[in-house]
Amino acid sequence: MPVLCLIANPIDSELDPKLAEAVIKEVGGELNWLNHSIACEIIEPKSTDALALARQIIGHRRVDAAVVPTENRRKQILIADMDSTMINEECIDELAAALGIKEQVAEITDRAMRGELDFAQALDTRVALLKGLERKVIEEIRRETITLAQGGRALVQTMKEYGAYTALVSGGFTFFADYFGKRIGFHEAMANVLEFDGDALTGTVAKPIVDKNTKRQRLEALATERNVPLSQTIAVGDGANDLDMIRIAGFGVALHAKPAVAAEAGIRIDHGDLTALLYLQGFTDEDIVR
Repeated sequence: MPVLCLIANPIDSELDPKLAEAVIKEVGGELNWLNHSIACEIIEPKSTDALALARQIIGHRRVDAAVVPTENRRKQILIADMDSTMINEECIDELAAALGIKEQVAEITDRAMRGELDFAQALDTRVALLKGLERKVIEEIRRETITLAQGGRALVQTMKEYGAYTALVSGGFTFFADYFGKRIGFHEAMANVLEFDGDALTGTVAKPIVDKNTKRQRLEALATERNVPLSQTIAVGDGANDLDMIRIAGFGVALHAKPAVAAEAGIRIDHGDLTALLYLQGFTDEDIVR
């Protein structure tokens, strides 16, 4: 039985009863609010093209739409990207900023996330430019520059409360993933290891690197280890190196993603925050652990 979800960003919602009723008028079904004026679901829409119709009615409003099945809707494994997903920044770009080369590095990052460059080569190129950066500067950036993405802690804590296993798997660095993974509440974190000579970066990263294959393989391994079918998993990310895990997850979510990633993902969230992943699973506002 399908469910059509309409989800807005809690900070700047453009979802109201009038819009929800306009969608129901076209697609049919039963309206149920998950969080009034932020997220609702339309149960058993009658239209066979409910998603396209909903998006047409939504138009330019900042409201996301997705169709999900009700069967096994609440997932048992969450696997998430870190940079520009669970945190708002790209850590490597912020490290480059400390050396006055952010624009140069950010351009490479953006192209890699769009899938225009080989990820491993792009990573090596960017890390080489960071040679000599001191540990105390990296710690300062981690402490003062990096910010948690809205709704991320609520997503992880709520899924854990209801029995799910949560993993942060990043093409970024353990220096950040271990730290923010603990702050957000993930069960585990995996990322690339920056190499140091004393207290300064050598400009190299330990091999093998965490790339798109690693992310997919970790999701597959977790499903096997926990005896959970892939249909009972949810994966979220924004870049080309997230696509493989997004494709095989039960709910594969492109969050504020690069166009090529959003186009291929089963679910795209362009406006909502990370709590959107809870509403997709049918959680209500009262269910969410904040």
